[in-house]
Amino acid sequence: MTAFRSALTRLLLAAAVLLAPGAASAVSVERVVSPGGIEAWLVRDSLVPLVAIEFSFRGGAALDPAGRAGLADMTTSLLDEGAGDMDSQAFQRKLSDLAVEMRFSAGTDTIRGSFKTLNRSRDEAVALLRLALTAPRFDTDAVERIRQQILAVLARQSTDPDEIAGRVWWKAVFPDHPYGMPVGGTPQSIASVTVADMRRLVAERFARDQLIVGVVGDITPDELGPLLDRAFGGLPATGSPVQLPEATLYAAGQTFIVRQDVPQSVVLFGHAGLKRDHPDYYTAYVMNYVLGGGSFASRLYDEVREKRGLAYSVYSYLSSMDAAAVHTGGVSTENSRVGESLAVIRAEWGRMGAGGVTEAELKDAKTYLTGSFPLRFTSTASIARMLVGMQYNDLGIDYIDRRNAYIEAVTKDDIARVAKSLLKPGDLTFVIVGDPEGVEATAEVPDIGG
Repeated sequence: MTAFRSALTRLLLAAAVLLAPGAASAVSVERVVSPGGIEAWLVRDSLVPLVAIEFSFRGGAALDPAGRAGLADMTTSLLDEGAGDMDSQAFQRKLSDLAVEMRFSAGTDTIRGSFKTLNRSRDEAVALLRLALTAPRFDTDAVERIRQQILAVLARQSTDPDEIAGRVWWKAVFPDHPYGMPVGGTPQSIASVTVADMRRLVAERFARDQLIVGVVGDITPDELGPLLDRAFGGLPATGSPVQLPEATLYAAGQTFIVRQDVPQSVVLFGHAGLKRDHPDYYTAYVMNYVLGGGSFASRLYDEVREKRGLAYSVYSYLSSMDAAAVHTGGVSTENSRVGESLAVIRAEWGRMGAGGVTEAELKDAKTYLTGSFPLRFTSTASIARMLVGMQYNDLGIDYIDRRNAYIEAVTKDDIARVAKSLLKPGDLTFVIVGDPEGVEATAEVPDIGG
């Protein structure tokens, strides 16, 4: 990293910290258990008279049945499209009248919900949340409208280079595992989803034993307990077991090319990573910041963009799922320079694996990663999401106080050891969408259809 960029990093960080002074240290997390036994983690904030609830159910789109990829995603899109005795229009009108924000979404390993209400309408708003979770209507007109919206999105994505690259990479690496199927499904699978499928998902997956709740806002523990029972007490006590086989990664070292007449090629690359609960996770996290996670402060950015002008951006990141972990990255570059870009990425991957980081790089990484942490506490929703993540990953209720100590404890020797075992340039799986020069495919592109 150049001295200029190192100084700029510290300057920007100092400004960021000044904008959020003491945010992390000011967060106090309380464990609340309702009279009905529902647990939530609470951060009280009386600055604004509102309550934000983030929650998730363990088990996401990876549990969609064979031939029904996208079921969880489609189901969550319909939860606020009518519930109880209210059709879609009536339900949406009620949300609007009360100024309630309510959203649902499906991820690979979880189904998530987000809810925010002003205190003056809290009781009515919570009643709507309960209806959405326990009595969704799935009316024919709403189902078909949402189905057509999803199909329209999938049609657009079918020609988008970034979407194609992502789907091909995950299918190539996880050909026989649910992780190889897109969360949003395919045209064929979405066309096959029935109302019975969605009702079955709600009945089997929305259960209190799979529920994780984070709450932030102007509410006391004594008030929150009964609210939790009103919101979630109507759910069954237990749901279907979340059973997902451990995933094996395939296609190590292979290169897949999807030919497309575009001026730039989109490239995704990656190999096996470390799970969130791995003892070396924080070491890998700091290491990746130096390698490609630090934007303009990373080695990949320096070598690919600054020194050679091969791309506008290049990045890498760690991604941990329940049944697998990957270390991936991406770059977009002119077709004529794809071969050179890949060679530089492989070289930097190998250089980090062979030599680790410098003391200056480690110091700058720690400064940024610890100093920017308070910026995660800038809204009630972001704090509530963190509370859910802390529970989901079993990080402990005092994680916010301990987190920066994990970063500070990482040493140069730790990174050298982890980089040597983790970073394998020969194992990188590359997917290229475009008309690249200087590189040849080594494997046939997998089918990403239904």
